[in-house]
Amino acid sequence: MRACRRFLLFFGIMGSMFLIYQWEISQINKAEGIHQLQELRKQQLREKCNAFTEGRHSFENMSNTELRNLVVDDEHCIIYCYIPKVASTNWKKFMFVLNLSEPYQDLLSIPGELVHQPEKLTHLNSFQRPEIKAKLRHYTKFLFVRDPFTRLISAYRDKLLGYNDFYYKYFGWDILQRYGNMANPPKTKEEAFASGVRPSFHNFIQYLLDPQTQKQPFDSHWRHMHHLCNPCTIQYDFIGHQETLQQDTEQLLKMLKLQDDIKFPPVYKNVTSSASVSRWFSTVPLEDRRKLYELYEEDFRLFGYSKPSELLDG
Repeated sequence: MRACRRFLLFFGIMGSMFLIYQWEISQINKAEGIHQLQELRKQQLREKCNAFTEGRHSFENMSNTELRNLVVDDEHCIIYCYIPKVASTNWKKFMFVLNLSEPYQDLLSIPGELVHQPEKLTHLNSFQRPEIKAKLRHYTKFLFVRDPFTRLISAYRDKLLGYNDFYYKYFGWDILQRYGNMANPPKTKEEAFASGVRPSFHNFIQYLLDPQTQKQPFDSHWRHMHHLCNPCTIQYDFIGHQETLQQDTEQLLKMLKLQDDIKFPPVYKNVTSSASVSRWFSTVPLEDRRKLYELYEEDFRLFGYSKPSELLDG
């Protein structure tokens, strides 16, 4: 073999090895960056909890109702706190298939309606208090959160703008009457949709801000995230964000040693991304935006979401 060809072959091999080395270094750096981000989220949460008087109560003072959103898998020692409108259907599917025999079923093959039936999952509040305390101490606990305003938009689109009989009957009709200037709204969702009647996004915000509404716990789809998962009382091992769902999911599955066993559904770009928030809130008066931020301020602060100054400064 001629010298130049030997040189080119050697150079090609060394170049390939260098590229592999560079890729490995980039993966290590990526993993370290994700790990640091996770530690930062937990540290910020601890710091904010110290200043958050509402969330500083002990486990002994927590009622079983406050534990109803925590789902348990005893086989893998995992606890997941689900928050509606934060990929909760897929994470419930994840917890469901862990209780099935291996190889684990594809999450996409599980009907969403199935995992929303309470009896299909094991909830933490179904155990006795000493056992609950032991599981909280020793199991790996995780949750996923989302920008509070983006979550509200998603809840509105799904439950009030969409074709949902239950939410029209128990929320939509009342919202139309109280804030939509309709003395006699359509009685059923079929009549409402046939006539093109929907509660507006501003009507929904008016409903949330009404002192009468706030006398009772909110529906779980727009209830405060910290009320659902109590992050100042329960020390979570992993805090995922909807905005970084794919990379957070990859890290969590590795942490749980399940990355080779379960494939999480692909992450699609969400139509209620932060870029579209200003368009939705353009119909909401400035004063109501400010009141809404005050209402959800603790969710913003506890989970590290920036104050949306562009919506609040006028």
